[in-house]
Amino acid sequence: MKFTRALTLVCAMLVVPFSMAASNNTADDTEQLKQKLADTLNVDVQSLNASPIPGLYEAITNRGVLYISEDGSKLLHGNIYDLNQGMKNLTEAALAGPRLAQIKPFEKNMLVYKADNEKHVVTVFTDITCGYCRKLHNQMAEYNDLGITVRYLAFPRQGAASKNASDMAAVWCSADPLKAMDDAKAGKPVANAKKCDAKIAEQYNLGQSLGVNGTPAIVLEDGSMVPGYQPPKELFKALEATQ
Repeated sequence: MKFTRALTLVCAMLVVPFSMAASNNTADDTEQLKQKLADTLNVDVQSLNASPIPGLYEAITNRGVLYISEDGSKLLHGNIYDLNQGMKNLTEAALAGPRLAQIKPFEKNMLVYKADNEKHVVTVFTDITCGYCRKLHNQMAEYNDLGITVRYLAFPRQGAASKNASDMAAVWCSADPLKAMDDAKAGKPVANAKKCDAKIAEQYNLGQSLGVNGTPAIVLEDGSMVPGYQPPKELFKALEATQ
């Protein structure tokens, strides 16, 4: 009995430091992988966790989701789908929470078309020259009548240093930004406005980090993103389905 108790005590003493060492090694490994991604791809790695596929880590970066093997030798960029959940896009689901958190600080920079009887709120990355963005904007009254508040963030498709971005800054800095947006979406020239801190480049960079690669890109209330134009009634159905 004394021998058994002694052996049990020794094993317990060995397990604790071994577990702590394993935990430390895992933390060290993930930090090394994050640093490798940052150095190799020049990305900001916001989090690195186990992915739905064993042997792969899921990295949330300022350029979307990346997957890296545990040994750091292989990189995957694309979507993972769950065949057992009706082809659920697990990559998109991984971005939902971070999207909402990253969008929150930009609320003061949004151009908001508020519904009187608000039922839902969507955030739309938009461009003033995009045909489908203009189509969506032309139906703003229909979205609002359905109770959908539309919040715009800028995503100049030609880049943050383009004339397109400068024109969008003029809209944001206008004395009446909503009217300026109405005019711009109607194809009217954008009048020069007094310079302000519109943060167009920051909005553009935010869109890139959230996986926006075209406009309009609509972020729903649960953080999921719908790429492309959605008719008012279809968008309302999608919003109702997320509740």
